[in-house]
Order: sequence, then C-alpha cells, then structure tokens
Amino acid sequence: METTLQQLTAQPLTAESFRPFGQVLRPQWDGKSYDSEEAQLKLDGGIPRFYIMQLERKGTRFDQITRHLACTQCLGSLEGKEWLMAVAPACEGSAPDPEQIRAFKIPGDCFIKLEVGTWHAGPLFETDVINFYNLELSDTNVVDHDTCNLAERFGMSFEIV
Repeated sequence: METTLQQLTAQPLTAESFRPFGQVLRPQWDGKSYDSEEAQLKLDGGIPRFYIMQLERKGTRFDQITRHLACTQCLGSLEGKEWLMAVAPACEGSAPDPEQIRAFKIPGDCFIKLEVGTWHAGPLFETDVINFYNLELSDTNVVDHDTCNLAERFGMSFEIV
C-alpha cells in the first residue's frame, strides 16, 4: 500500500486544548493542597515506575501510534528542552481516527499526563538527545503497549511541522 504523508501543525500546549488527551502540569507553590489540578493518576494495576528515559533524535515523522489501556503515563523533558507529541483521544476498537490526531509543542517547564487509552506518538524532537522523566507501570512496555501501524491500516504517515 502506498503511504500518504500528512502534515500536522504543532499547536501550543494549553490545559484546555490538551484536555481530551490528558492534563498539563505546571509548577506550583510548595504547600498547596491536593486538588483536581494535580495529576489524576491511575497506577493501581501494578508497580509504579518513575525513571529518566534517554532518547536519541526521533525526528518529527511517525507512522505508528500507541496507547496504554491499564495506566496513565506522565512525561516531561529535563533541562528545559522543548519536544513534540502527537495524540488522539482514547476510543473503542484497535485504531484511532486519523482525523482526530493532533500535535502539540511541549515546553520544557511542564509535564503532561496522558489519560488511560490516549493514543500517542512521541516524544519527537530534532535535537541529538533529550532525557525525559517517565511515570508509568513497571511492565507497561511489556504487557500494555497497544500499537497501531497507521501506514498499514490507513496508508498514512505523519509529519509534525
């Protein structure tokens, strides 16, 4: 099957625009009481894993998108580096609607929490290496890694511009 390259414009990250996919978490003062602005986590299906994930240049193109159905996932870059993420809302079935895929420019001063089942491609970036903190379950990438090959399924690949 021939693949068509679709361009996605990376939009600025705001709590409102990202709400269908998860939460945006920004710095807040120490001592603030817990409330709905905190990351609403679902990590009760196993052992939580919080680690620094080192990724090499990923570029801005993708033809696969993944979701985790058992837990939320939190991602953020270290050292204030900007990065990109493509997302689509959680859905029934084995593939997202390609028309609902959105791209975001994630600044280095916050992190995102992906809702359970949110489809995602990334982190994507053009620099050589970025370190990310990642909060998920210890076996997420082994037992909860549902990937859709967009090129095979829809004949589409994507580039974030």
